[in-house]
Amino acid sequence: MQKLKEIFRKKIAYTQTSFVRGIMDEINWDARLIGIKGSRGVGKTTLLLQYIKLNLTTNLQSVMYASLDNIWFSENRLIDFADVFAKEGGKYLFLDEVHKYPGWSVEIKNIYDDYPELKVVFTGSSLLEILNAKADLSRRALIFNMQGLSFREYLSIETGKKFGIISLEQILQNHESLSSQIVSQIKPLQYFSSYLKYGYYPFYKELPEVYHIRVEEVINLILETELPRLRNVNIAYTQKLKQLLFIITESAPFTPNISKLSERTGLNRETMLHYLHYLNEAQLTSSAWKSAKGISRLQKPNKVYLENTNLMYSLSSTEPDTGTLRETFFFNQLKYKHLIELSDKTDFLIDQKYAFEIGGKNKSRKQIGDLKNAFVASDNIEFGYENKIPLWLFGFLY
Repeated sequence: MQKLKEIFRKKIAYTQTSFVRGIMDEINWDARLIGIKGSRGVGKTTLLLQYIKLNLTTNLQSVMYASLDNIWFSENRLIDFADVFAKEGGKYLFLDEVHKYPGWSVEIKNIYDDYPELKVVFTGSSLLEILNAKADLSRRALIFNMQGLSFREYLSIETGKKFGIISLEQILQNHESLSSQIVSQIKPLQYFSSYLKYGYYPFYKELPEVYHIRVEEVINLILETELPRLRNVNIAYTQKLKQLLFIITESAPFTPNISKLSERTGLNRETMLHYLHYLNEAQLTSSAWKSAKGISRLQKPNKVYLENTNLMYSLSSTEPDTGTLRETFFFNQLKYKHLIELSDKTDFLIDQKYAFEIGGKNKSRKQIGDLKNAFVASDNIEFGYENKIPLWLFGFLY
């Protein structure tokens, strides 16, 4: 355990806090049990270490961080680790990569029930099952989902300027004045194309020249390690998952034809629908339906997008389609806090209330016609007018 303490102290010493993700302020850190889910590479570990450094360094003796993929846990139980920590006066326990530890949910449940003096925060894969038969954590834990950098956060890193989160309602009502305030400080379009290409995963700053190679590594680890471990996907079928992902990439937004997909991949209908669902859960794709009510994993999505625009550049052998890039960006930034569905008359319907058409700077408002609460999200413009809104501004929603 002493070795784990040394690793923790070293990590804290090297943790930078010049930029902190917006989700830091959304989490109720006073809760006794907090879970943070998210795809590989979105910054979960950094978030934990930054919170400790910013809020708990005055009494580090009562704080412990450990990654459960550490070899120490191959011969030591988590519950025993927590017991020793509590008896030494511990109060705050931060557990990273819990999905790497067999039976993690049962032991965390036991820690929560048997050590009321401990506050526990854990992170894990976006595939993490919080509700299961052995240990239902859904009634005990506050769960937060974390995704990659928003355009707002990317701008803060690149420019050093702090921009606040803007709600969808504020954008719809005051986008002209909001755009003016932001453009008076920076030129958003100067950074927008770069964000679409390599600004989503926080590690883009570390080695920019190999960024897309690292993104491909993230994809492979999800397909080859996390899905077999967390969804019992036969390791022999991971190549089928890769094939399915590349088929989606070739024609995103992809309209699934299950019969043709089954024929092309050799998978039966039910397995195919499960795999589409798993890719969505793993935050590699985003499935869209005309109605998102009562969606089950065995219901075919109407369209499938890649989860973010950076994946489009990493997976595609050609330059991604501009229209698809715009739609993917809009879908990604909106789905974090809003219900997003496909619409018969426009591209998207948000929260079953707001209709959106996505396009370039010359996109007219003709298609939305006399529709109520209808808007155009337009690329390559700094300022909008009436119900025509700059596309980049929707990158300030989180």
